[in-house]
Amino acid sequence: MRGGPQKTEPERILVIRLGALGDFVQSFGPFQAIRQAHPGAHITLLTTRPFAELGRLAPWFDAVEVDARSRWRNLKGVMALRGQLRGYDRVYDLQTSGRTARYFWLAGRPEWSGHVARAALAHANPWRDDMHTRARQRDQLRMAGIEDMPVQPDVSWLAGRGPHLPSPYAVLVPGAAPHRPAKRWPARRYGELAQKMVAQGLLPVVVGGAADKPLAEMIHQLCPQALDLTGQTSLPDLAGVLGRAAVAVGNDTGPMHVAALMGCRCVVLFSAESNPALTAPLGAAPGQVCVLSVRDLALLSVDRVAAALAWRH
Repeated sequence: MRGGPQKTEPERILVIRLGALGDFVQSFGPFQAIRQAHPGAHITLLTTRPFAELGRLAPWFDAVEVDARSRWRNLKGVMALRGQLRGYDRVYDLQTSGRTARYFWLAGRPEWSGHVARAALAHANPWRDDMHTRARQRDQLRMAGIEDMPVQPDVSWLAGRGPHLPSPYAVLVPGAAPHRPAKRWPARRYGELAQKMVAQGLLPVVVGGAADKPLAEMIHQLCPQALDLTGQTSLPDLAGVLGRAAVAVGNDTGPMHVAALMGCRCVVLFSAESNPALTAPLGAAPGQVCVLSVRDLALLSVDRVAAALAWRH
């Protein structure tokens, strides 16, 4: 007979993943792993409003809470957040930011998987900040007792979403974070690439948020055949469109992570603004994702990107 208390399986679990889009979809594998490790638990996702719809559609959560990200001096907002964080047997903090480190204390110091040193299931790897997001999350869950994380999570629930476009088509993602313009390949180059796509029998489809509409218009001026879907697709619908595409070409931005997750062949363009070793999309199959990394994207030629595509569709 074994002595001492027996460890009980958590019944109420909170998973924290606030964003951004690329980070959120790279957590699909951990989301699935957590659900598989706790099949009988009630699992709640805490996220921000842009990703709540994805969370509610996903098969891994019983509930979704929206974090308003109130300022710390907003006492009413902080108390509301405290209420959202309380009452869980275990918390998996996949955001692991300076902000969510404070959540550990607001939550009443429950059993916590994350980067807080005093947490019961702390991710105590001193090199965690030098690891790719996917590798870091896999290591974090391993230290919390979850050994199996899928290389390719189940995304069948997204496969049929969005408009079904004439095939074959190629998706162009010309946008990136507004405050980091150096992450953008010039829109004119995308227009020239779209011309080459049309010559190869591919319909160019431009996607992005409403703020990317001027980029789509510039591409359309150079390639009138290009279809502009900027600002017209929800995130689930965008995933479906990307999943049916022959190829996607874009900057280091969230939709390219969605494309890789959906199994689309990708060419992702990196400047010195970000490190692909830490943030590049990872595909499910060898050769699915091609990364072109240059110091200045203004110097990246259309011919080099076209050559990377290899035009197999």
